[in-house]
Amino acid sequence: DHQGGHSSSTTSNPSLPKKTQQEEEDGAAQQTEQKPQRSEPAAASFPPTFSVSEIKNKQRRHLMFMKLKQEKRKQKMQLRKKRKKEREALGDKAPPKEVPKTIENQRVYDETTVDPDDEEVAFDEGTDEFSAYFNGLTNPKVLITTSDRPRGRTVKFCEQLATVIPNAHVYYRRGLALKRIIPQCVARDFTYLMVINEDRKVPNGLVLCHLPEGPTAHFKVSSVRLRKEMKRRGKDPTEHSPEVILNNFSTRLGHSIGRLLAALFPQNPHFVGRQVATFHNQRDFIFFRFHRYIFKNEKKVGIQELGPRFTLKLRSLQKGTFDSKFGEYEWVLKRHEMDSCRRKFQL
Repeated sequence: DHQGGHSSSTTSNPSLPKKTQQEEEDGAAQQTEQKPQRSEPAAASFPPTFSVSEIKNKQRRHLMFMKLKQEKRKQKMQLRKKRKKEREALGDKAPPKEVPKTIENQRVYDETTVDPDDEEVAFDEGTDEFSAYFNGLTNPKVLITTSDRPRGRTVKFCEQLATVIPNAHVYYRRGLALKRIIPQCVARDFTYLMVINEDRKVPNGLVLCHLPEGPTAHFKVSSVRLRKEMKRRGKDPTEHSPEVILNNFSTRLGHSIGRLLAALFPQNPHFVGRQVATFHNQRDFIFFRFHRYIFKNEKKVGIQELGPRFTLKLRSLQKGTFDSKFGEYEWVLKRHEMDSCRRKFQL
């Protein structure tokens, strides 16, 4: 029996390798079929887009960033050239140029937008607080002072403002209240009182009071850069009266702020000095720049920034001279109410 069992096991063995060979062949075929399927998830495991921020080495990250910028610039140039060729080929049949959408040209219309040719506006301008200046009856005379105990940066800022605004005088506060300073300014024929406030040794506020009847504007001051901090600046400004440029003061409030700023400077600029003071309003931020323009030849003109530069943001406009307790305010900035729509501006 034992031998018979053994012989039966030996007789059944030859059939097993045949099955295993077939199974191996089938398994190999299945493996070859499944190989491309395995490679798919491996390819998907890589990040779909390459990000420069993933490079941990700072120098290599900077190099890659500069390369990407250069490639994008090249692509833009190629697209621009292609469009230009297409427009030249089409000639008059070319479609009109697409104007990019910006916050400025998508601005919500303001009902108080001023038309310069409006008779009502002209009448108001002839009878407002600045009419004497614009009619040539008064010349601007500005007193520039500071908050109590000003630091070096604020003092330098005041001194540089005095070189920009003709007939401006810098006096230090010495603890006097503004209500006591204003009558003294009026008695000495000053037409403006300008107060520069500071916080942590940095200028952060400007109160501009028109004398003797007002109004008084309070601005937030930011991004102050003195002359020494500016690259490629020109020589110090001369005593010539500059030209004044006011940009984008379109609403009724903006119009009155523009007149308030314009009345700081004499009406007869000295064109020989070639100096320009610019107040550029953009999205309710007023950017101040002071330039000198240089004639290179009959057709080309270059500009040279003299400094200082700063940015103003109107906080309030008050009727009359400065009175923090009982003053009547024409307009006050209410951030959460007024800044709800990004396309609506006050100036």
